[in-house]
Amino acid sequence: MSRKIRMGMVGGGRGAFIGAVHRMAATLDGEIELVCGAFSSDPEKSKASGADLYLPPDRVYGSFGEMILKEKALPEGKRMDFVSIVTPNHVHFPPAKMALENGFSVVCDKPLSFNTDEALELQQLVESTGLLFALTHNYTGYPMVKQARAMVRNGEFGAIRKVIVAYPQGWLSTRLEATNQKQASWRTDPKRSGAAGAMGDIGTHAENLAEYISGLRITKLCADLHTFVEGRQLDDDGSVLLRFDNGARGILYATQVAAGEENALHIRVYGEKGGLEWHQMYPNDLKVRWLDKPEQLLRTGVGDLYPAAQAGARIPAGHPEGYLEAFANIYRNFAHCLRAKLSGQKADPVYEDFPTVEDGVRGMKFIDRVIESSASDQKWLPV
Repeated sequence: MSRKIRMGMVGGGRGAFIGAVHRMAATLDGEIELVCGAFSSDPEKSKASGADLYLPPDRVYGSFGEMILKEKALPEGKRMDFVSIVTPNHVHFPPAKMALENGFSVVCDKPLSFNTDEALELQQLVESTGLLFALTHNYTGYPMVKQARAMVRNGEFGAIRKVIVAYPQGWLSTRLEATNQKQASWRTDPKRSGAAGAMGDIGTHAENLAEYISGLRITKLCADLHTFVEGRQLDDDGSVLLRFDNGARGILYATQVAAGEENALHIRVYGEKGGLEWHQMYPNDLKVRWLDKPEQLLRTGVGDLYPAAQAGARIPAGHPEGYLEAFANIYRNFAHCLRAKLSGQKADPVYEDFPTVEDGVRGMKFIDRVIESSASDQKWLPV
């Protein structure tokens, strides 16, 4: 197929943060082009946002429903190939469901849905339709995260014993939502964010990263959630003890009231022979420690890295590759797989590495159990 993959977008209009990130990431490698969108629940704002992006007026829609049905009616050579959903959490499920039901693959911002029932319905739809579904747990896109995962899977550290993952932020240390700041307003509103605050917003990133790198699955947890800022409706801090399917133990904490912290996601994984450490704010570095030899520092683009790490890097060593590039790796991998699917071919396995609907379901179940555990006197609950 000698053309770009065509993307339609739901959400991401004027004033939105994550929509612009998705657009930059999707188009970074020249594999995808934005051809249409329903950028706001306000039709006039959607039209204005489409004009900002230089889209033809007839490909800018007043609702996602209108977009999906009208795009489906277009000839195959013109209509969109997939839908990118970049709305607040409570508007993930309806467009994702409708897109799948009408034959369109989906890329969705995390979390997968507003609640677990919606997540399970989407999972069933993906399975029954055979369409592609990517979830933008973007931190899995960093080259050194992929290197860490490959080292663990190749048995370099032996059996994994301990996983420690944390995501501290400080931006909600005050009641920012009371100022009508857009991001704070919806992320702290249970009607739009869902049942969890910090644990749903960033704790699921930590959970997903722990499972992605370790290759293990969380089977039990013991959680403590708390709301420090008076008047806030959802948790802004949480700590979780973890047990994994191989017997390994773990610790996860996520907080948005760690004053002074930016986006300090970091993880340490330890096995029988050694361990690793990675920090999102220093993404080109992967520290590797051994039981019987000196510490190593692996760097993006330097030396004999695993194929997945090499494929995730675009520029020569020493040039920082960060958040947008990691995001773009998910879109690029998805695009390669969708191109292969539309052409009736099999994708290169290196490109099949992106978070899926199954990761989204695990994230929603994780949220449910964390909330249940935090409120319960019986602390260990199955995931």
